[in-house]
Amino acid sequence: LSLVLLLIAASIPLALLARWSNLPYAVALVLGGMALAFAPFIPRIVLDPQLVLVLFLPPLLQAGAFFMPWRPFRANLRPILLLAIGLVACTTAAIGIATKWLLPDLPWAVCFALGAIVSPPDAVAATAVLESMRLPKRIVVVLEGESLVNDASGLILYNIAIAAALTGVFSWTEAAARFVLVGAGGTVLGVLCGLAVVRGLSRLHEPMLEIAVTMLLGYAAYIAADRLGLSGVLATVAAGLVLGWNAPEAMSPQTRIQAKAAWDVLVFLLNSLVFLLIGLSLNEVVARVEPRALIELSGIGVVLSLVAIAVRMIW
Repeated sequence: LSLVLLLIAASIPLALLARWSNLPYAVALVLGGMALAFAPFIPRIVLDPQLVLVLFLPPLLQAGAFFMPWRPFRANLRPILLLAIGLVACTTAAIGIATKWLLPDLPWAVCFALGAIVSPPDAVAATAVLESMRLPKRIVVVLEGESLVNDASGLILYNIAIAAALTGVFSWTEAAARFVLVGAGGTVLGVLCGLAVVRGLSRLHEPMLEIAVTMLLGYAAYIAADRLGLSGVLATVAAGLVLGWNAPEAMSPQTRIQAKAAWDVLVFLLNSLVFLLIGLSLNEVVARVEPRALIELSGIGVVLSLVAIAVRMIW
């Protein structure tokens, strides 16, 4: 608890520093976390991936989806899906091939699993960076829309690659069917969760309770989809979109104003914690790797990053 409170306190001067230096505050938070990682009074941080996914991802995805304007999103659905699905698959393949070339001893399935991990740009980082840049509205909608959906593509491809690595068997038809089933099933479940909450909100007539229910929606959709083997990311995004589209009818103007303020604070705190924890995890990573191997792996990381950037530009 002390560490969490310390990180929240550290996020305030780091956010001010980002504003003064005209940096995206996500970058300032990660750099601040990396600096804190080597402070003697900071304990070694070992992040549980499942905890990070369940604790941070649902509310941040839901917030992005809730405030996504429907008409521009629908008008740009084709480029959004081409980036979120096509580009993620293409980047996964390119990273997998490049990793196999750099590290020939790694199995192909493991190389593609690494590609699936790094192929989708982070949804939280994309929104945080775009807020500080002056770009055409259509570009912002496309990039934010992509960032909401592409995590689902990356996670599904990652699960397929891991299954192939563990079993040694891979089927294109089975992988494609699983991709469609997991994605479509998660989307349908998210829509149903969103509609159920919208119907409930219209009967509460209490701003505090309505806001509390909206904050639980993302978690409910994500966990329910995950338990059913569906895409928790798409379920959360679909639920947030449905809630956002129906908010003017389901919530009073006063409630929407209060909800906007509450969500702004929640998103800032969660963003601060997740980016600082990412920076702090550097300490644990460095402790596990020998200095000579760390230099080699850093070089490989730079090469793979350049490959990912190049593939995006070409796409």
